Amino acid sequence: MKYGITQSPMKLYGLKTADEKQGSFWRLDQEIMEKMPQYAYLGRRCCGGRVRFCTDAEEFLVRMQVARTDEDINIPLSGSAGADAYAGIGVSARYLGYLSPDKHQKESALAEKVFRKGPGMEVVVINLPRNEHLHSMEIEFPEGSRVCEAPEYRFSKPVIFYGSSITEGGCASRVGNAYTSLVCRWLDADYRNFGFSGSAKGETVFAEYIAAQEDMGAFVYDYDHNAPTPEHLEATHEPFFRIIRKAHPALPVLMMSRPNTDDDPADALVRREIIRRTYERAVSEGDRRVWFLDGHSLFGAEGRAECTVDRVHPNALGFMRMAQRVYPVLREMLLA
Repeated sequence: MKYGITQSPMKLYGLKTADEKQGSFWRLDQEIMEKMPQYAYLGRRCCGGRVRFCTDAEEFLVRMQVARTDEDINIPLSGSAGADAYAGIGVSARYLGYLSPDKHQKESALAEKVFRKGPGMEVVVINLPRNEHLHSMEIEFPEGSRVCEAPEYRFSKPVIFYGSSITEGGCASRVGNAYTSLVCRWLDADYRNFGFSGSAKGETVFAEYIAAQEDMGAFVYDYDHNAPTPEHLEATHEPFFRIIRKAHPALPVLMMSRPNTDDDPADALVRREIIRRTYERAVSEGDRRVWFLDGHSLFGAEGRAECTVDRVHPNALGFMRMAQRVYPVLREMLLA
């Protein structure tokens, strides 16, 4: 038995476009990419996308094709072109491994792997690749296995993340290590990843796009890395929030500043205070659905140099520390 990831009982999350015939698995839809062509390439990435199902199969095979495997000096293929799999729900979910192409190449690349889960009916989640455009994925089960639709997430209204390449998942060694993935896996929460490397700059059009989403569980934004100057951040940060808040008066909103503050502490401090002012003004106006996290706290006090690949992008340790700080805050937000 084998299923494409758009076929029932497979359930696909985190994507706006999923066309198996066209090989299009995108986190954005065509309309917003036409309005904002700077998102056209990044919007066709499927980071934040997940396939979810239940099975009692002790093992299953995943086969996927990606468009190409560009070399990124800071990310192994497991993180840029790989997918990874988990069995179970919440903090008890078990990592089953990853699959990815075995070399960089300019043409499309195939990868397949058998994942061993063990006996018993369980929820399985496959996280789709972060960098490379996905063309196809199918999952094959032994004959006689039971395969059925997974239950909904505990928090079924998706958490929306908007921010920089760090939000997008750079430079996690595999996609399930990104803080967005870690936190939402622990919470058993659906989510959508609108992190865009170098491109998310607090644009009004994109704020309106997010505001138009009908059902959101929470909104998290931390794009200060991509703001070219503190002045740009000052001009866009609060207006971005106001657009979201006008459309969703009761939506829990988390404002964060960037985690890697060590290279230019003075600049990081200026940006943090801009973000804090947006938060404090909202609170002073009676808004009790806003939260703030100081990005400097996300890596902790000790071993900060070990938390990044290139003094900017988190590695597995950096993302784990971020997730450990964000998790209790986001849990509070979703339960409030």
